[in-house]
Amino acid sequence: MALAKAVGLLEAGAVVDVIAPDVVPELEDRPGISVNRREYRSGDVEGYRLAVAATGCQEVNAEVYRDGESAGVWVNSADDPDNCSFTLPSKLRRGPLMVTCSTGGHSPALSRWLRQRLEAEIGPEYETLLCLLSEARERIQATGMHTEGLAWQDVLDSGMLELIRSGETGQAQAKIDRLVENTLM
Repeated sequence: MALAKAVGLLEAGAVVDVIAPDVVPELEDRPGISVNRREYRSGDVEGYRLAVAATGCQEVNAEVYRDGESAGVWVNSADDPDNCSFTLPSKLRRGPLMVTCSTGGHSPALSRWLRQRLEAEIGPEYETLLCLLSEARERIQATGMHTEGLAWQDVLDSGMLELIRSGETGQAQAKIDRLVENTLM
């Protein structure tokens, strides 16, 4: 669990320091993670913005949470919502697209289950669609025009995703290009 949390933090751009007497090799060998092999000591969270307690020991998680509350540090205690000042959603990434599922810490299993169901529906074609739409938006904005209120929904509902799924990305691009042309006229 600590590995998954650390990797998620790295993906978000965090600098990750791990304090644990034992760690899995994948965690210790991961670039961007520093490992301090020892038990948690009271006050260790001071100076951080955020802490994750993934100890598997409710007493230690509670101590990290209390220390965090005293020091103004947000704490997430894995699978221990009573000792959390925030919860982490289960997330699905497709390039810059991120879809999250959260139960507010009440059932991480349900969050994970929902994410897995969404993974089957939201495939790599969504990343392609996002890139096409982003490029079109940037072209319009480069002219000084606003992109709010344009017919984006009509374009999205025009079968673009199916075109991308079937490998006809050029046709999807043409639909977006028509929106851009109509906007710039």
